[in-house]
Amino acid sequence: MIEKPVYVTHSSMPSYEEYIEMIRPMWDTHRITNMGEFHKRLENELKEFLNIPHISLMVNGHTALEMAIQSMGFPKGSEIITTPYTFVSTTHAIIRSGMIPIFCDIKLSDFTIDENKIESLITDKTVAIIPVHVYGNICNYLQIEKIAKRNKLKVIYDAAHSFGETIDGISVESLGDASVLSFHATKVFNTIEGGAVCFREEKLYDRLYNLKNFGIRSEEAVVAVGANGKMNEFCAVMGLCNLKYIREEIRKREEKTLYYDGYLSHRKDITLRKRDPKIVYNYGYYPVLFSSEEQRNAVYKRLAENNIYARKYFYPITSDQQCFRGLYTEIDLKNARYVSKRILTLPMYSDLDVTEIEKICDLI
Repeated sequence: MIEKPVYVTHSSMPSYEEYIEMIRPMWDTHRITNMGEFHKRLENELKEFLNIPHISLMVNGHTALEMAIQSMGFPKGSEIITTPYTFVSTTHAIIRSGMIPIFCDIKLSDFTIDENKIESLITDKTVAIIPVHVYGNICNYLQIEKIAKRNKLKVIYDAAHSFGETIDGISVESLGDASVLSFHATKVFNTIEGGAVCFREEKLYDRLYNLKNFGIRSEEAVVAVGANGKMNEFCAVMGLCNLKYIREEIRKREEKTLYYDGYLSHRKDITLRKRDPKIVYNYGYYPVLFSSEEQRNAVYKRLAENNIYARKYFYPITSDQQCFRGLYTEIDLKNARYVSKRILTLPMYSDLDVTEIEKICDLI
């Protein structure tokens, strides 16, 4: 058994000294929130790094998705086509924004939304599509954009798994009407807690600003109804520090991925992710698809018995969670349910030791 627990992820952090030195000026200014100096710097540096025209930082990725939806001005009760194979946040953001999620099945090839099934779900109430890039696998954006244009729909990508990736030489964050990022501590790039909306149209900046800052535009003017979705300065500083090392972080994750591949690629009873040569990945996750639910559960248990904590990510699919009381059990989501019962994401982070990878693979 490994003595020190090995978790599915491990937050990347700068040195203690570097972070403390960066936050030191706040003790002079006492400016620790409300879009301060570090918040502005991080927005500018992320725009440059991600090669996107506009970005709005948020307190977390879930709030960013809610506010991206709300910024579009959809009528309450409108339908949004999305995938059930995602973190529950995606579905909750749709419902909490007053919309109705319409679930579309996924492809077995990459676990992203099946673009060939989207159009059959469109009704006169449909206003948008929210596809999810899963484990860094990118949705068929070309086909999705065609469907959206043909049916006059908005596209908001849940890009929480795809920070810094490109496809066909294009920044993934530049896709759609908006792309939403999570900077949670478990992500490749983190700001402790945080998120962002990346978008094309400049007018969305004011809408998102109002939504995340109570609609306040001056000391005496509240121009819209909003909430508190601002990122604070401590989180912004963590982002600025981590952004310095992100390319090295991704390079190390790629090394760990190749090490896993070397051990597991010969196995006939498990399926590893097939990487698309058009995508430059961030290697945020290492998903393994087992041949049966029983095999997946046995491996999960064996790893836990040895102080190694993998994750059934995503199980169950969001539409089958208890909070929906079986509302969607009759919908044809066979691929999503098939994958959900067999998937396991193995530990993946930049400083994961190769001896730990060997132990994980031996146990499998």
